[in-house]
Amino acid sequence: MMKSRLEKFRESMKEKDREIIRLLNERSRISVRIGEVKGREGLDVYDPSQEARVYGYLQELNCGPLPPEAITAIFREIISASRDLQKPTTIAFLGPNASFSHLAAQLHFGQSSRFVPQPGIAHVFDEVERGSVDWGVVPVENSQEGSVNITLDRLVLTPLKIRAEIYLRISQCLISAAKDLKSIKKIYSHPQALAQCRTWLKANLPGCMLYEAESTAAAAQIVRGKKTEGAIGSYLAATTNGLHILAEGIEDNTSNTTRFLVIGNGASSATVNDKTSLIFATSHSPGSLHLALSPFACRRINLIKIESHPVKERLWEYLFFVDIVGHIEEKEVTNCLEELQAKTTFLKILGSYPRAEGGL
Repeated sequence: MMKSRLEKFRESMKEKDREIIRLLNERSRISVRIGEVKGREGLDVYDPSQEARVYGYLQELNCGPLPPEAITAIFREIISASRDLQKPTTIAFLGPNASFSHLAAQLHFGQSSRFVPQPGIAHVFDEVERGSVDWGVVPVENSQEGSVNITLDRLVLTPLKIRAEIYLRISQCLISAAKDLKSIKKIYSHPQALAQCRTWLKANLPGCMLYEAESTAAAAQIVRGKKTEGAIGSYLAATTNGLHILAEGIEDNTSNTTRFLVIGNGASSATVNDKTSLIFATSHSPGSLHLALSPFACRRINLIKIESHPVKERLWEYLFFVDIVGHIEEKEVTNCLEELQAKTTFLKILGSYPRAEGGL
């Protein structure tokens, strides 16, 4: 009997899969050797700048039909597995498990990393500063709610540097042990999540009682095994807790995005697309802020964020958090910051790092 066309295609696919597996293992052996060199030279296994360059190179190679985001997702897990072969990477994040911080950490580092939940943002900083974990992931701002003050406060004091950033679109789901939306009588979630889904809830579940929880992840834990209760949270919260996703994308604002920072020791080297974050303070005199910003203007260095933040110990005194395009290794940026130093009363470089997709 002649083989069908479908069977022939499947045999060709098997051959390709066999070749992919061979090449993946060959790549992994090279990765192990790279890890040995890094170990001898005292280099970190995770290098965000090098990984950014790899992802850029991969996109240059890709000629379809796989879209760019698929290539990134596939190689994120390949790179994550390779890192794990070199040395397990540990990452602290704002817990509990299945929180949006957990999701952001997984999307950046890949599934082969070791994730360690923490009860608060300050604990994430503490664990990395103590050396208990390699890296930390903390939220710094949300497109709707604004900046996360505890993160800004710790950035002022920490010896750690910003080594990378992550943008995560916050997509809320209605999740439950029930399989039918009509069964839901009570809904639990973090107050912000409930507020973000107010219109959808009013239109689809107007009679439901709403209850506040410590987090979206905690809400998912509350409703496990309860057939008349639901939670608002991420798809990760659903899969982690064995719950059904009854509705997806129920947030009122589909552009709701949170920016996270990867914090750690050391410094990220320059790529072709970097961002530098810094804090400065000026004297209480007319035109002092204008004077401080002049070095950026005369060099045409783009300020993509400037935000004032109160100094906790001093009434009515402020620090300015600034993000600029460019890397501190670039001559124009270096000269600019040297001039800025002379025009301010306090200056701290928080880090230069690769710009992430999805943000400014």
